[in-house]
Amino acid sequence: MTSTDEMLSARRRVIGRNVSIGYRRPVHLVRGAMQYLFDQDGRRYLDGYNNVPHVGHCHPRVVDAAERQMRALNTNTRYLHESLARYAARLTATLPEPLRVCYLVSSGSEANELALRLARAHTRRRDLIVLDAAYHGNTTTLIDISPYKFNGPGGAGRPSWVHVVPVPDVYRGTHKKYDPQAGAKYAAAVARSLDEMRADGAAPCGFIAESCPSVAGQIMLPPGYLAAVYGHVREAGGVCIADEVQTACGRLGTHFYGFEQQDVVPDIVVLGKPIGNGHPIGAVVTTAEIAASFDNGMEFFSTFGGNTVSCAIGLAVLDVLEDERLQAHAQRVGAHLLARLRSLTDQSPLIGDVRGRGLMIGVELVRDRQTKERATTERDRVVSEMFKRGVLILGAGPNALRFAPPLVITKPQADIVTDVFEQALGAIGQGQLRT
Repeated sequence: MTSTDEMLSARRRVIGRNVSIGYRRPVHLVRGAMQYLFDQDGRRYLDGYNNVPHVGHCHPRVVDAAERQMRALNTNTRYLHESLARYAARLTATLPEPLRVCYLVSSGSEANELALRLARAHTRRRDLIVLDAAYHGNTTTLIDISPYKFNGPGGAGRPSWVHVVPVPDVYRGTHKKYDPQAGAKYAAAVARSLDEMRADGAAPCGFIAESCPSVAGQIMLPPGYLAAVYGHVREAGGVCIADEVQTACGRLGTHFYGFEQQDVVPDIVVLGKPIGNGHPIGAVVTTAEIAASFDNGMEFFSTFGGNTVSCAIGLAVLDVLEDERLQAHAQRVGAHLLARLRSLTDQSPLIGDVRGRGLMIGVELVRDRQTKERATTERDRVVSEMFKRGVLILGAGPNALRFAPPLVITKPQADIVTDVFEQALGAIGQGQLRT
């Protein structure tokens, strides 16, 4: 059997060095099963953050659907096959009217790229408003609209057609969670950006935001924010894009999509990771009016988008979500996990804020609760200590932890995650271990 060191050495020889790998001592995984991952030595890890296998690693029903279809036919949308229209109909039925026209692609990045094309075709404009610290994908255009990338190492800075507004962070930002008008106040920054555009003789094609900004630190948007933003943007003739790559399919528990908790209906919705449960599927759903603007004579074709195997997998994921009632499960287990994590606040001064909904939770670590100095090094040490204890967790933003496990995680397993987090805090001298 190839050793971990040999595998790492081989990877470094043939894979680009800036393709990241987790943990100082990389883990060699060989198998996944629902909420667990297993390494080459048979050690089991409880997965506390992988939201891509939405209904569980290697869920048997999803695997069976993929295998059956792979044995029968795998081809593209240039040919008729029943599952294409059936999957698109099932997917669009989960969304409110008038979001009824679907384009299937192969990734969230491809979907966001297409969403921007739709917005520009419909408005015949180029300029776009984005949130600070946002990340929308890995294509050249999406790097251009992702401050997390273009303002980071190796980035080239903001393009002139991209307009950045503050992320509505009610913990760290100007307007706090106790302010009932925080949403409207943060939205006012979008109105100001639109005014600046007009003064420069420009106009927006639209506004894009994750329904829960993830790499910004698992930020929960304040009530009323998107409603006010969408009003400003639509008044200026732009369209509103909801990036649901992280939050779709019941993860937030209370709603099937993240934008629904804001009582809005976007003009374009972008889907990715969870709809394929690890298989590369992306989708864009929009209105008939915007789709008609995009149907301008240029063919749209995605080689793998909507292929027969992807459609079979997508249908299986929707079936599992419904049959196993995973949205309601996410609400129950997520509320339990959130309460348990918040209960640790009094035990560790390192915990500055615990926020989230359903199984989309962030814990922000700070060195001082008054100054809110970011505890970046300590956060990384907590991740490492939890890994040593068999729980996989991920950083979000510069100093937060991301808790977004497969939806099948149970309350007892959520307790394990919390207990191990508490142990990790104690191990780095930032908590009190229970005796």
